[in-house]
Amino acid sequence: MSAPLTLSDFDYELPPELIAQHPAAQRGGSRLLHLDAASQLHDRQFPDLADLLRAGDLLVFNDTRVIKARLAGHKAGSGGKVEVLVERLVEPTRALAHVRASKSPGPGTVLRLADAFDVEVLGREGELFDLRFPAPALDLLDAHGATPLPPYITHAAEETDDSRYQTVYAREPGAVAAPTAGLHFDDPMLQKLAGLGIERAFVTLHVGAGTFQPVRVENLSEHVMHAEWYTVPQATADAVAATRARGGRVVAVGTTSVRALESAAAKTETAASAARPGRDRPIEAAQGDTRLFITPGYRYRAVDALLTNFHLPQSTLLMLISALAGMDPIRRAYAHAVAQRYRFFSYGDAMFIETPRP
Repeated sequence: MSAPLTLSDFDYELPPELIAQHPAAQRGGSRLLHLDAASQLHDRQFPDLADLLRAGDLLVFNDTRVIKARLAGHKAGSGGKVEVLVERLVEPTRALAHVRASKSPGPGTVLRLADAFDVEVLGREGELFDLRFPAPALDLLDAHGATPLPPYITHAAEETDDSRYQTVYAREPGAVAAPTAGLHFDDPMLQKLAGLGIERAFVTLHVGAGTFQPVRVENLSEHVMHAEWYTVPQATADAVAATRARGGRVVAVGTTSVRALESAAAKTETAASAARPGRDRPIEAAQGDTRLFITPGYRYRAVDALLTNFHLPQSTLLMLISALAGMDPIRRAYAHAVAQRYRFFSYGDAMFIETPRP
């Protein structure tokens, strides 16, 4: 019996200066570390991705759109400062949010935000506060909020971040963090890939701030994964089935696309084993909250390869990619990336991971 996985298994040393604070000058200007099916490493540039894909492969993108979820304000009564980070929209005028304040606001507290409008605290759901907005929250956030950059980016959001911390194909508002593997694509690159016979499909997973929360337990079996809302539409389920039928690969663009596809696959497998054994498609359309926690030992059902950025030490995303490529190959890849001065995290360089050969 193998030893249980621990948090320490996924640690590595990262010089702070390798944390990218700004995006590359051009979307496609990043480097690309290729971990191939033989677990060998190759230093490339992002445009080389076109040479690593094959006609008949399917790229699956997350089309979530980052909302301007960060607001500064104060309590209407005491004047105490607050900072609000909207985590999830639950109704047009209600949202669950993180609220930082010297004293947690109780139900009935009114918060004045951006010196523009008031929200009422209705209560709490765990660590999140239930807030009622006076008008559609998306409209108010778009007018008065700021782009919620990750905590390791030290500058306040600037005008360039509003566009560069957003994929060119973003269309479904609801994320408070970008699906960062997609930030490398521009329209000419998408057109080039389409011209090479590489198909595309979309899922939606609204990335939450929980993606940046540290794992607080050493024994990973005790970790409670944060929930995120996802949708895998019928068109994407059909595209995955067609890709499988023609012998192509399903290539997830980002760990969020992985979570959506694998969540749908797990739900499909459960339903099939109970009702329809011998189904003829890998996944079915699905949506809902997912708390899927992928660690080494997990059997991937839907994804054959992954384009991703470099992830934080001890993060659930580092565990996810280790489950796909193997723990030792990922350790070697990250040591190589540090030694070769790759740029890390949301605005950093990319990595293309192929499933190891048996």
